Amino acid sequence: MRSESKFAPTLSGVLIMLGGAAAFVLISGSRLPPVVASHFGPGSGANGFMSRNVYLAFMLIGTVVMPLLMVLPQRLVRIIPPRLINVPNREYWLAPERLDATLDYLRDHAMWFAVLFTLFLCFVHWEVVQANLRTPARLAPQPFIAGLLAYMAGIVVWMIALGRHFRRPRDIQR
Repeated sequence: MRSESKFAPTLSGVLIMLGGAAAFVLISGSRLPPVVASHFGPGSGANGFMSRNVYLAFMLIGTVVMPLLMVLPQRLVRIIPPRLINVPNREYWLAPERLDATLDYLRDHAMWFAVLFTLFLCFVHWEVVQANLRTPARLAPQPFIAGLLAYMAGIVVWMIALGRHFRRPRDIQR
């Protein structure tokens, strides 16, 4: 059963996005030097380096493998007993008449987190590519901080949505 949300991501949509993220990392990563400035310290100067191939492998793990590890286990949640699922107000939300909708919501919410995480790591990768085009390699702090704040705001919205969804319904509050 699919969630009733009109904006819920689909597994195929997430997989397409992950394919696009992998292509983005590989294509834009081809502009990187053989030794990549991959870590930046105070003052935005490079203070950590790795080979381009190791950096690209690291970014592909982050942008593709990690989100898959967030999404794919949610596909299996239907085979575990509900007593092993931990949500607030679990007696209400895991009741047989609401179980399917609850599992759909958890699956969709995990996919939204995977999308947010992938977009953030693609942004970080882009900033690293841009930093490596400068001589010497320097991270531009303002765009990076803006992107980090946007990601953190997205996480807060994601957490609030999760908390609001699983709050105790008014009709059963005591």
